[in-house]
Amino acid sequence: MNLNKIIEKSKYSDIYRRILNVGLNLMVPFNKPHGFKIVKINDYHLKTMVPYKRANFNHIKGIHACALATLSEFTTGFLLLTKLDPKKYRLIMQCLKMEYNYQAKMDSFADFAISGEWLDEMIYRPLASTEKVVVDCEVKIHDKAGNHISTGAVKWQIKLWDRVKTKV
Repeated sequence: MNLNKIIEKSKYSDIYRRILNVGLNLMVPFNKPHGFKIVKINDYHLKTMVPYKRANFNHIKGIHACALATLSEFTTGFLLLTKLDPKKYRLIMQCLKMEYNYQAKMDSFADFAISGEWLDEMIYRPLASTEKVVVDCEVKIHDKAGNHISTGAVKWQIKLWDRVKTKV
């Protein structure tokens, strides 16, 4: 079964969402120790979770700032990749800026949403006449009590593969 089918089925099925999470741990081994999970996915929205566990702790037993930053990158990048064909578009994170508001002392959740209009206005139409685009993606992380933990500002550079000058 291909990844697109698993993603599509995971929108409606807890079992397929578990399969997707296991697969992502294999495909992105750097994230595996963090235990990130996709908890909700639909066409234009993604909600992910970073568990409150020892592997994610900082020196005062809160979720480490770098785990929150990585979750912000993962959440925005994964949703964009579900909408942009990776065989056609190249995504590179250009910039990541984090603002931390509250110490995460429990499971925390990242929310990121886009729209079809946003994709058209920010990516598809501009790429028809320019070599690359840079899109700003804001992702907010809240703990399960509703405290606003952080806001990530992730800039993604997007290019059509046929315009990439360096070899992979």
